[in-house]
Amino acid sequence: MESFNSRIDLTPLTTAVDAIRAEVGTVIVGQHQTIDLLLTALLADGHVLIEGVPGVAKTLTAKLLAKTLSVGFSRIQFTPDLMPSDVLGTSIFMPKTGDFSFRQGPVFSNLVLIDEINRAPAKTQAALFEVMEERQITNDGTTYPLDEPFMVLATQNPIEQEGTYRLPEAQLDRFLFKIVVGYPDAAAEVDILKGHHQRRNLTDAVQAVSAVLSAGQLASLRAQVHQVHVEDKLFEYIAQIVQATRANKSLYLGASPRASVALLNSAKALATLRGRDFITPEDVQELAAPVLRHRILLTPEREMEGGTADDVIAQLVQKIEVPR
Repeated sequence: MESFNSRIDLTPLTTAVDAIRAEVGTVIVGQHQTIDLLLTALLADGHVLIEGVPGVAKTLTAKLLAKTLSVGFSRIQFTPDLMPSDVLGTSIFMPKTGDFSFRQGPVFSNLVLIDEINRAPAKTQAALFEVMEERQITNDGTTYPLDEPFMVLATQNPIEQEGTYRLPEAQLDRFLFKIVVGYPDAAAEVDILKGHHQRRNLTDAVQAVSAVLSAGQLASLRAQVHQVHVEDKLFEYIAQIVQATRANKSLYLGASPRASVALLNSAKALATLRGRDFITPEDVQELAAPVLRHRILLTPEREMEGGTADDVIAQLVQKIEVPR
């Protein structure tokens, strides 16, 4: 096992991940799974949709992750009157030259936090299609590439539906993960109260979080993720899981091939997070729900029965033979 692990030196990656966890942990109590999924997405170069009721620290967690990176950060509050130009940028006429000059919007950053993404109408949401997939923006026939790294962290509230717009499937498919943040348990909530009481000022605590990773270092760690070993039987296992969503009677819409790629890339990133240079079936199983839950649609009959996407994913994963 030692000789197998020694093919990639994961010490810098493990050190960086531990440092990020420590910095975020100075403010956030619990939420270890959420933080690990965010770190996995960061290493896999994917975007994340975070869903949860108000007050469970979705935005705060995203801001803290950004603080641990020495990269550009911008935050966009989506509202019903937000226009695509408010996100992407717009051409401004310059009287001195007689020409138009493109003024970049807030999406021109490295880590972009979009608060309440389902508050904006479809036209504004569609403006994110190109930038999320191709990492570029086209304006008046000119293409403007974005700097690396580029990651979108979007939040949404699943409960309040008044004044919200459903995200198109094509946009959802561009998110690597959909992370569902629930309420903390009783012990964690007590720790939250104690931390709030001792801290007195949350703003100062957030400001005290230090950057531990530069853009160059992140690029180097992502290069290590690409080197992770994957056996042929695990390629087949991933394909079988995604294929099963397209033949499931409980699903109206199955997952696309982009989901297969997302499951592979995220499993490789999770393996490095766990200190391995090879993926296991357990990595794939652990990530099946966050990768697939936003890419599938239940049939009306299954929804009326009270079924959820996570239930269906768990059932189909259980039915597929695990490679050994």
